[in-house]
Amino acid sequence: MLPLADKVVLITGSARRVGAAAARLLHGAGARIVLHYRHAAREAASLSDELNAARAESAALVQADLLQLERIEQLAKDSVAAFGRLDGLINNASSFFATPFGSVTMGQWDDLVGSNLRAPFFLSQAAAPHLRASRGAIVNISDIHAERPLKEHLVYSVAKAGLNGLTRALALELAPEVRVNGIAPGPVLWPEDQGVFVEAERDRIVAQTLLGHVGSPEDIARTILFLMADAPYVTGQIISVDGGRCVTL
Repeated sequence: MLPLADKVVLITGSARRVGAAAARLLHGAGARIVLHYRHAAREAASLSDELNAARAESAALVQADLLQLERIEQLAKDSVAAFGRLDGLINNASSFFATPFGSVTMGQWDDLVGSNLRAPFFLSQAAAPHLRASRGAIVNISDIHAERPLKEHLVYSVAKAGLNGLTRALALELAPEVRVNGIAPGPVLWPEDQGVFVEAERDRIVAQTLLGHVGSPEDIARTILFLMADAPYVTGQIISVDGGRCVTL
């Protein structure tokens, strides 16, 4: 039995890292996956080929810059057109970089708030009629730093805090047809900007994590699968998947 058989799930930022892990796991559970990407065309095409080789006509590609509001509504339409329905939305795409207070620019604000809060809001709004029709679910990928801000990452932390609020507000707005939940990862993957966390900082983070090690994208993907397929009475929640780091942070 495949718990997501015949379901259609749109995953933003799905070409690499957590998004790709989620795509593979949900696809393995029977879902047809709409893979969104912005710039990572080669990685997205490779993942699409992989999923379609495993099960024919089970993955589709959509490209969009989520900072362009006019593209968001079209992304929802393209996603529904790919397979004729939409059962799940995973708001995973995210920008992350430092913004030391006193030097923040409007461009940095627009990028971080746009990708982490504005795009999930407007994409959820565009997808909502289709998700209501299928009694679907939304999962927002937040961050441990939504609740415990990261120094010199003020705008990112504020945007993720807003995403947590959006998750709860959407759960209220879309009930009872659509469940809306969030996941707050802790140390799962180090940022691609390796300079942000030097080796000593990484060691400190691992030492603060109760389970004593960094997590994996699959840890987040398994929680997404739980919320999509096995949590019919869970909505409006932010689940920490952080190895217990939030206990001591």
